[in-house]
Amino acid sequence: MSGHLTGKNIAVTGAGNGIGRGIALACAAEGANVVVADYGVSLDGRDPSSEVADGVVAEITAAGGTAVAVAGDVSKMEVGQQIIDTAVDNWGSIDGVVCVAGIVRERMLFNMSEEEFDDVVAVHLKGHFTLYRAASAVMRKQESGGSLVGFTSGAFVASTAQANYSAAKGGVVSLTRSAAFALRRYGINANCIAPTAMTRMSENVPFEIEAGAPEDIAPLAVYLLSDAARDITAQTYTCTGSRIAVWNQPVEVREMTANTDGVFTVDEIAERLPVLIGHEEMPMFADLERRMKEMAEQKAAEEASS
Repeated sequence: MSGHLTGKNIAVTGAGNGIGRGIALACAAEGANVVVADYGVSLDGRDPSSEVADGVVAEITAAGGTAVAVAGDVSKMEVGQQIIDTAVDNWGSIDGVVCVAGIVRERMLFNMSEEEFDDVVAVHLKGHFTLYRAASAVMRKQESGGSLVGFTSGAFVASTAQANYSAAKGGVVSLTRSAAFALRRYGINANCIAPTAMTRMSENVPFEIEAGAPEDIAPLAVYLLSDAARDITAQTYTCTGSRIAVWNQPVEVREMTANTDGVFTVDEIAERLPVLIGHEEMPMFADLERRMKEMAEQKAAEEASS
């Protein structure tokens, strides 16, 4: 390791397993003091335990690093504050936060309960807000500023059976971009990573995905927390470990103006919109059809051979 984070104090949520654990270990190996935050829940958000956070702290300590565990529900304001306070109380500042904590409640939209929607949005989206809010209040007063790293997903574009997850991850992108826009003057940058890795949350995906190991995402997170990335902000990066891609910035692509008294009528829209503006194709439709066809062909082949 090259000491990219030497002297920095970093908090990582969801740090007890998978991607979060890999990032916590990598940050420590790169010289950071690490708050290992994890509620220790099952994939659906139940059965909390502090053991997983304590285990990662033990790993970091055994390797010669410095870490402290915090166990709590990141959707609670007081827990977000506790995580940041832990860094400040132990080491004097907070230089970066990485929000990886998440749960899954998979269900088709028409079968999804209010609780299933609220729980996922609370952990993923509000869990970013609680950390961003508490961290930025400290970072804005620091000469060194700080870094916010959010975790979204390519599923923020759309998802067939995880509308709650998709909505939350889309919110994470907008929240992080808003943080980047508002906090740049204070020396705080904010970016998102959309990882693809084989974790507890991806193991039930019914088709092949381009994915690396959980720890393969850590180098990008370390880079975005480092001084080398101070001028990078408001970006979303896909990361598979072996491939990194940057998402485009959302902008209007075509427009038309009203002819009739400066205000559109329904008839004018119906006549002109298909010709002048049209619509933007959603690539996921074609991709979904391809994957469904492949799954059907695979199933048919398996049945024929049995």
